[in-house]
Amino acid sequence: MSSRLRLRQLEALDRVAATGSMTRAAEELGISQPAVSRLLSDLSGQVGFALLDRRDGRLVPTQEARFLLPDIHRVLETLDRIGEASRHLNDRKAGHLRLACLPGFANSHLPGVLARFLADRPGVTATVEPDRPERILEWIVGEQFDCGITDGFEGHPAVLSEVVPIRTVCILPPCHPLERKATITPADLKKERMIHTRRDSAFFRALNEAFLSEGVTMTTLIEIRQFTAACELVLRGAGVSVISALDAAGYEARGLIHRPFVPEVVHRLALVRPVHGAPSLLTLEFMDAFRDSLRPFEAG
Repeated sequence: MSSRLRLRQLEALDRVAATGSMTRAAEELGISQPAVSRLLSDLSGQVGFALLDRRDGRLVPTQEARFLLPDIHRVLETLDRIGEASRHLNDRKAGHLRLACLPGFANSHLPGVLARFLADRPGVTATVEPDRPERILEWIVGEQFDCGITDGFEGHPAVLSEVVPIRTVCILPPCHPLERKATITPADLKKERMIHTRRDSAFFRALNEAFLSEGVTMTTLIEIRQFTAACELVLRGAGVSVISALDAAGYEARGLIHRPFVPEVVHRLALVRPVHGAPSLLTLEFMDAFRDSLRPFEAG
């Protein structure tokens, strides 16, 4: 062969072999009959043998052409699949999302958002990997995940982030005496056993400062890493807690009581993605959907 075969040549041979007619092949390809003839003449010259015979008024592939046709079919089918996949990707109807998140999100807020996002995208698949904030940061920096949902994020040159301030509430077990109050203050919790995040977390430091500013010493009972663990413990009557309104909302149906906490202490949730490499349209669309899901819980 003197030069690379062209796709249009292969399409011309495929259509003539299927229809037995230059004219019908030209109609299906949307070109003129002489153009089909030229494509096949050029292809025959490149491969070095005749491609068509005429029998009973029809054009039929020669033995050599019949040998090539299965491979030509596979090439054309592959190109069709690539074209279809490209259209789906462009429409965000196909692709794969790699999501890293805090463990609490994996079984609380995220599943609902992800299920709605995937509902009209049958070609999209996803990986959800929960872990601690330090690990999520490693994954995003290493470009192992498309995006992450974390907290306590203080910035990194290899990470793009949007910090969303989430309002917090005091959560109480059912029938707790403080349920009658419209808002809860540190003074109200003076004699309560507190379930709170780890002492080295930014959220605990902010919460503790709110207590100290009111002249109240927090009575520690249990330190936890995730707000969902606090919800489970409070439901079982172990104590009370101050957590993000986002996590508390997921437990309302199970009877968990929550009231606004004053003074306001925000939970700084961060949506992160790698700074290097262009994100897929699918990733950006999911991050927009997740960001929108947070709006009812944002601090004022």
